[in-house]
Amino acid sequence: MTEHVKPQAFTADVAKLLHLMVHSIYSDKDVFLRELISNAADACEKLRYEALQNPDLSGGDALLIRVEADAEANSITITDNGIGMSDEDLVSALGTIARSGTKTFLDSLAPEGQDEAQKPNLDLIGQFGIGFYSAFMVAKNVVVETRRAGTDKAFRWTSDGQGTYEITPLALDDAPQHGTRVILHLSEEAKDFTNTYRLRSIIQHHSSAITVPVDLIEKGEEPDRISQGVALWARPKSDVSAEDYTEFYQSLSGQFDEPALTLHWRAEGRYEYNVLAFVPGSKPFDLFEPERKGKGKLYVRRVLINESADMLPGWLRFVRLVVDSADIPLNVSREMIQQSPIYTAIKKAVANRIVQDLIKCAENEPDKFKALWQNFGAVLKEGLYEDPEKRDDLFKLARFASTRSDEPVRSLADYVKDKQENQTAIYYLLGEDIKRLKASPQLEGFAARNIEVLLLPDAVDAFWVTNAVGFDGKPFKSVTQGAADLALIPLADGASAQPEAGADVAALLVYMKDHLQSDIADVRISDRLSTSAACLVAAENAQDRRLERILSSNGQMPAMSKPVLEINAGHALVQSFAAHLKAGTDTALVDDGIHLLLDQSRLLDGDTLADPAAFAARLSRMINKAMA
Repeated sequence: MTEHVKPQAFTADVAKLLHLMVHSIYSDKDVFLRELISNAADACEKLRYEALQNPDLSGGDALLIRVEADAEANSITITDNGIGMSDEDLVSALGTIARSGTKTFLDSLAPEGQDEAQKPNLDLIGQFGIGFYSAFMVAKNVVVETRRAGTDKAFRWTSDGQGTYEITPLALDDAPQHGTRVILHLSEEAKDFTNTYRLRSIIQHHSSAITVPVDLIEKGEEPDRISQGVALWARPKSDVSAEDYTEFYQSLSGQFDEPALTLHWRAEGRYEYNVLAFVPGSKPFDLFEPERKGKGKLYVRRVLINESADMLPGWLRFVRLVVDSADIPLNVSREMIQQSPIYTAIKKAVANRIVQDLIKCAENEPDKFKALWQNFGAVLKEGLYEDPEKRDDLFKLARFASTRSDEPVRSLADYVKDKQENQTAIYYLLGEDIKRLKASPQLEGFAARNIEVLLLPDAVDAFWVTNAVGFDGKPFKSVTQGAADLALIPLADGASAQPEAGADVAALLVYMKDHLQSDIADVRISDRLSTSAACLVAAENAQDRRLERILSSNGQMPAMSKPVLEINAGHALVQSFAAHLKAGTDTALVDDGIHLLLDQSRLLDGDTLADPAAFAARLSRMINKAMA
C-alpha cells in the first residue's frame, strides 16, 4: 500500500536568485537607469489615473522625474512625484521578487474575466516586477524613501541585495510630499555613473520617449531638462512640423540630409503600436553591408528595448524606423521578444504598410518616387527574389531603364501596355551599366520590331528574373538566352527582313561548328541581329550568361557553360568568309576571321579573351592582308 506523501514547498537562496537575475537578465549595466525611470513613470501614470477620481491626490503638481548625481557621495538619486508606496506596497512590490506592482494595479482595474477592451489605457511599463533589481548591478546598497499620495505615513526600504531588506518609518519632513525617492549608493566599479554626461547620454538613448518629463541635476547645479515627456511618434501628425520630423530623422539616422518620405501612423486593433518611419533622401553609407540589417528602434511603452531591432526585411533596410508597442512584454530578453508572435505580427504589418505607402508615392508623386527608386531600387529588387509573397506589390513599385528610356522610369504596367502585336513575353537584357547594355548587338532584332527591352544593370536582377513567374500573364525572357522567336512579330516601318541563308553561308556554319567546337556549343543563323556580324547567347537550357558570370566569380559555379554563336547571314563580313571558304583559296584567312568574330562577340558580351596573344596575332595577320 502506497504511503501518503506530504507535498513540500521548493526553497531558494534569495541572494543567489538576485545575483542570477541581475547578471543574467540584463547584459548592459546602463539599463538600470532605464528601469528605474520606467518605474518612476509608471508611478506618475498611476497617480494621474487615481487623481481622476480624487484630484486632491496630486496637489496640482506637474508630474516630474528627477535624476540627481552626487560624485562626492558616489550616489545617484531618482525621484518622482507619482503615487508613492505604503509599507504593504513595499513588501509586495520590492520585497517579493517578480511580483510587479504595475501588474497588480492593472489586475485591480480589470479583474480576471473582465473584457480586455474595458481596461483603461494607461502608459504603464513594468509588468514582471524584476526591473527594480537591476539597480544592484551598480549599487552596493539601495535606499527607497516613499510616501503614498493621500496618506500621512512615509517609509524607508533598504537592502544590500544579498537576500534581506528592512522597512522603517520615515519622518514626513524627510520624505517626498508624495512619490518615491530611490537612492543608489554605487559600488566602486560603478562610480563613473555619477558623470552627468554619461547619465544624459543614457537617458536620451533609453528614456527620451517617457511620457513624464525627466530632469538631470548635478549636485549644486540647476536642473537640465533631458526629456520633455512627449514622444514625437506619440503626438498627432497635425501637431508635428516638417522641421520636427527632419530634426528627429537626422538624430535617428545620423545623416544630415532631409527625408525623402516620412511615414507616421498609429495602429489600433488586435495590437496597438505607433510607427514613425523615414526613407532617407540619400543612400546611407552602410546600404550594402553584408549583414543587410535594418535600422529599427523598438520601444515598449516609450522605453527603448532594442536600438537595432530586426523589424524590417533586408530589402527595406534603408528605412529608418521607430516602433513603439503597447503589447510586447518589456522585461524579457531580445531573443524572447523576437520569438514572440506579437512581435512577428507587428513586423509583418509594419512592412506591409510601408510597401503600401511606397506604392501610393509611386502612383501619386512620380517625380519624388523617381529619386527614391534611383537611390534604393536595387535594394527593393532584392525583395523580388527573397519574398515571393510581396512580389506583386513590389512589381507595382519597380521602375526600369529600357531601350525607350535611359532612366529607370518604366513600370511593368507601362511595358505591357506598350507591347507589340504578337508579343508574348517581357524581354530583358542583363549587364553592368546602361551604356554598354544599349550597345549590345543582341538588341538589334528587337529594335527592328520596336520591341521594348528592359535594361537591368544591377547584380540582383540576374537572380529575381530567374524565379519570377512573370507579370500580367507575360513571362520574363532574356534577349541573350535561347532562340529569340521574333518571326511572328512584324517589322517596324522601314526595317528590312533578314535575307535567307544561302548554300555558301550554310557551308560556313558547318565549318565554324567544326573549328570552334572547343569554345562554343553551337553556331546558328540569328534573327536578333541586323547590323552586327555576330553575337553570343546562352543555350536554351543554360543560365543567362550574366548570371553565370556572377555565380562563377563567387565560386558557386565550377565553369561557365559554352555559349551559342549566332551570325548575321546578310552581313558583308559573313558573306565574304563564305565566299573565301567556297573558293578554297585562303582557308587561313577564314580561320583567323571566324576566331576574331568569336573574340569580338566575347568582348561585346563583357567577357575576357580566352587567349589575348592569339587574338593579337590573328588581328595583325588580318590587318596585314587588308593593307597588302
